[in-house]
Amino acid sequence: MSTVVLIGAQWGDEGKGKVTDFLAEKADIIVRYQGGNNAGHTVVVDDAEFKLHLIPSGILYPEKLCVIGNGVVIDPKVLIEEIDSLVKREVPIGQLRISQRAHVIMPYHRLMDAVEEEQKGDAKIGTTKRGIGPTYTDKASRVGIRMVDMIDKEEFPKLLQPNVERKNQVFEKMYETEGFQFEEVLKEYQGYADVLEPMVDDVSVLVHNAIKEGKNVLFEGAQGTLLDLDHGTYPYVTSSHPTAAAACLGTGVGPTKIDRVIGIAKAYTTRVGEGPFPTELMDELGEEIRKNGNEFGTTTGRPRRCGWFDAVIIRYAARISGLDSLAITKLDVLTGLPVIKLCSGYRYKGEIIREFPASLKELAKCEPVYEEFPGWTEDISHVTKYEDLPENAKKYMDRIVELTEVKIAIIGVGVKRTQTIILEDLYE
Repeated sequence: MSTVVLIGAQWGDEGKGKVTDFLAEKADIIVRYQGGNNAGHTVVVDDAEFKLHLIPSGILYPEKLCVIGNGVVIDPKVLIEEIDSLVKREVPIGQLRISQRAHVIMPYHRLMDAVEEEQKGDAKIGTTKRGIGPTYTDKASRVGIRMVDMIDKEEFPKLLQPNVERKNQVFEKMYETEGFQFEEVLKEYQGYADVLEPMVDDVSVLVHNAIKEGKNVLFEGAQGTLLDLDHGTYPYVTSSHPTAAAACLGTGVGPTKIDRVIGIAKAYTTRVGEGPFPTELMDELGEEIRKNGNEFGTTTGRPRRCGWFDAVIIRYAARISGLDSLAITKLDVLTGLPVIKLCSGYRYKGEIIREFPASLKELAKCEPVYEEFPGWTEDISHVTKYEDLPENAKKYMDRIVELTEVKIAIIGVGVKRTQTIILEDLYE
């Protein structure tokens, strides 16, 4: 038995979907524990591409139990659309379960997200406007609606009506925007409840029993360390906790039940949205990496900002989440570059610093300290053994291990399941 937590070790979009899908083959249960449909995972099986937003990547294995935990906020319309798209492609969804305690994204959350972001002007966060933040806000304010409430035909109207009335007052008086009709929202969401009710379950019990029975459990996070509400580049962060500790809070499992934490990082760095990015490449090289890596958001299609690998960030992620090992993805994207740079520290006010600063003002003034490595031209997309990688690629990987002080367990050399180098069995 082994319980493994997968987290993004950068700003998200590290290729968690592929790694989760790959590791799901040996897992018995796959659990998504935070975030919402503001995140997306792209998985390629053979030549078929699947874009998932709420459903765990393990759904592509028919026999696996896939669970959406209480730490996730759920837009039922989006979830049903995702389910329907999988069914049309003959992917079974009978093994999908949804936490009773997961909070529901309502129409007023999406509108609130949009009008608040609009009002911020140049100070905008770069939200996806999916209603994620306002849903977590209502959760913390104790006026949220959970899945267990939505499927309760008596309780749901009692909770929904005062919420709609309060939100309408805000929309009309503060934003001069039309609100919502209670009856329309009620009817819409009762329809969603009818579809989803058979899948709603006590996730904490399901996961606890799986661990008790000696099964392999894979916890899947969304986004990345630097988007964590507490530990990320605040305020340019998400509204939940993509770090490893959230796997326990977002599923109802105690921390003593976690065996291993794996951080996923690209062989370079990307981010979406606003905020400082020390190693960002704002030139033709950055555009080349974006093109070769297909760096466009799964959820929004937005082009991702691209830059060199930042070891300061990974050391920070390792400390925050207690990383046992790394999965490095998209090493193949760097093929053909004559020189590859790796950031080992920051220069700030004439001094070299190795720890990631909390102050965005300070971070914006940090200059990356680079080490340079000769590139390689050999096609590595079919390599399955570490020793068969080009020497220059191995030197680059070895230096990442030295600087981050975290061993590498997996290397991705392409988008397919088969394009993966395994250095360590993560379930042993």
